[in-house]
Amino acid sequence: MSSSTDDRRFEILRAIVTDYVDTQEPIGSKALVERHQLGVSSATVRNDMAVLEAEGYIAQPHTSSGRIPTDKGYRTFVDRISEIKPLSAAERRAILSVLDNSVDLDDVLRRSVKLLAQLTRQVAVIQYPVLSTARVRHLEVVSLTPSRLLLVVITDTGRVEQRMVNLAAELSDDHFTLVRDMFSAALDGQRLEDASAAVAELANSAPPELHAVVITIATVLVETLVERGEDRLVLGGTSNLTRSAADFSQSMGGMDIVLDALEEQVVVLKLLAHTQRTGQVTVQIGEETNTENLRNTSVVSTGYGASGTVFGSVGVVGPTRMDYPGTIASVATVAKYVGEILADR
Repeated sequence: MSSSTDDRRFEILRAIVTDYVDTQEPIGSKALVERHQLGVSSATVRNDMAVLEAEGYIAQPHTSSGRIPTDKGYRTFVDRISEIKPLSAAERRAILSVLDNSVDLDDVLRRSVKLLAQLTRQVAVIQYPVLSTARVRHLEVVSLTPSRLLLVVITDTGRVEQRMVNLAAELSDDHFTLVRDMFSAALDGQRLEDASAAVAELANSAPPELHAVVITIATVLVETLVERGEDRLVLGGTSNLTRSAADFSQSMGGMDIVLDALEEQVVVLKLLAHTQRTGQVTVQIGEETNTENLRNTSVVSTGYGASGTVFGSVGVVGPTRMDYPGTIASVATVAKYVGEILADR
């Protein structure tokens, strides 16, 4: 087959994908000829559609004479999206104004998910920053009373953890200053996975009279630093699935099994695990999700972070019949701004 024939058939496939996403109706050759300047006769369009169907790019649902794209058809369409279509300046300003007003990490993630769900009209999901990539930006030790301390750990991913420490005996001002400086020096700038080892080491080097105090503080800190925070997700826009109820065939369990899958954090984390880089959007279509309950869905995701470090993943889940160019652009833009905002905090 000549490349010009290939290109023409791809244009017909693209027209079928675009029209089907817009109308939810199977597309016939007559409609294609009327709606698109394809520059060929309707007989050629019918012939090309027959070839596309034979090769598995489109299929005929039994109820109609029109055709709909298959997972293979969507995959080819997505692979030929050469570059991410930029959002308009107004859309970018709107995203920034929503995210800029956020007060802390939880708020940034909640707002991001809500915004992404609104932009794409799909289910949006974001992963909390993965701890193993984070560093301690600062440790603050505050003396509430001579025998009660507050520890505040701030990471470069924007996470703030606070813990109370009750000491067995009162701590003098001089000893408090010494302990505070010891822990700050050991932790500041350390990767979290190295930080807990550094803290444990302090117990060995502490002056004898502070040994018990240092062990008490170190125990609380180590628990804080090794908590598995990366298994937390924020989901938004699950009600958007009801708009697409017709896309989830009852023979495959309908929409309920999709909702069940989304409630399983492990399933969603596995889907997001494909996304290990920032600036590169991954699209998993239908069977490619390797998840029985999600065979009628697609997942569009990317990493968010700053200066080459991925903090976590963000994406959307929706029916395979989705606006891929628009969804890819929205996911990429929201990820970019979330990374920038967390890096500035």
